[in-house]
Amino acid sequence: MTGADFEGLLRELAPQVLGTLVRRYGQFEGCEDAVQEALLAASVQWPGEGVPDNPRGWLATVASRRLIDQLRSDHARRERESATAAEVAPEEVPGTDDTLVLLFLCCHPTLTAASQTALTLRAVGGLTTAEIARAFLVPEGTMAARISRAKQRIKAAGSSFRLPDGTEREERLRVVLQVLYLIFNEGYTASSGWELDRADLAREAIRLTRMVHAQLPEDGEVAGLLALMLLTHARWAARTTAAGDLVPLDEQDRATWDRALIDEGIRLARASLARPVLGPYQLQAAIAATHADAATAEETNWPQVHALYLVLERIAPNPMVTLNRAVALAETAGPAAGLALLSTLDGDERMAGHHRLLSVRAHLLEKSGDTARAYQHYLRAAKATASIAEQRYLQARAARVRP
Repeated sequence: MTGADFEGLLRELAPQVLGTLVRRYGQFEGCEDAVQEALLAASVQWPGEGVPDNPRGWLATVASRRLIDQLRSDHARRERESATAAEVAPEEVPGTDDTLVLLFLCCHPTLTAASQTALTLRAVGGLTTAEIARAFLVPEGTMAARISRAKQRIKAAGSSFRLPDGTEREERLRVVLQVLYLIFNEGYTASSGWELDRADLAREAIRLTRMVHAQLPEDGEVAGLLALMLLTHARWAARTTAAGDLVPLDEQDRATWDRALIDEGIRLARASLARPVLGPYQLQAAIAATHADAATAEETNWPQVHALYLVLERIAPNPMVTLNRAVALAETAGPAAGLALLSTLDGDERMAGHHRLLSVRAHLLEKSGDTARAYQHYLRAAKATASIAEQRYLQARAARVRP
């Protein structure tokens, strides 16, 4: 087993072991510290001694002992520790996988979206605080404080370690999917920094979504989100040049798209669309599948893409959906129609000065022949984004149409 295989195995087992300990002892922060120590012990011992027959049980046992040692060292908790240790022996490891319960806990509604994302990456994704801080371009101390506050808020809320029931479960699952979607988007197109993307974050989001899909295979939105991620990530190698410059969808070399991911994504997308109720992730997956079906950009079924965006706009109104529909509308009815639809977003405070609105308007102005205005909007869009890769691309587009 290679070093990468060890790392992958430990990352996969970490949330399962943490879920087992949190369910048993109810101390999120203490359990997480104990699991990290167990993972460190495994990374030292397993390469030389071999992976045990029951690696998850081994980690749970070691982590339980570490936690009990911590409890013993605290005189004020001695009685509580004795009762806990007597209640459940460390070697008794249940066969259930608590990863989904752990995800629900990390996406607790009392937390902000930023805290939910950070805690999910830390507790379920197995990323270190330093890795998460680097991904979101904040100091490690800032991220550590954010994660610590999130744990304290969950503790203060008195949350029990269980899957919620009925309507609450559906609502919390949507939060879980939204957090995974945010992680993927930040990985696929970084909001700031020199690199266009952070592939490790995108892959982590896919891995976590696969875990949710494995436990909820009949949920259409879970399948839709996984399909959307796979179909989008399949284009990763074609999105940049060797120099790191952005390549737009219509100019990408589709021969470099990952066919295995596309085939899997299309199968999932079609299966999710067979569900009686359609949600936004299923529709976005269908749009991505339509693009993936086209051998060339010219062969894209734009009327179908526009129709899907119309449905998506009705069930999940969002200015970004309208923005994307404007692009599809321009392909079917001309750039003037797309620009007219974009004008409906000018009064939306969420879109005021947003680089995506500016760049799409510049693109449609260019297509309509108004290169002077296109030039101005490309420059404004370049100034409005914190992504260096996007800035370079937009500045290059501006130079191309410069009066």
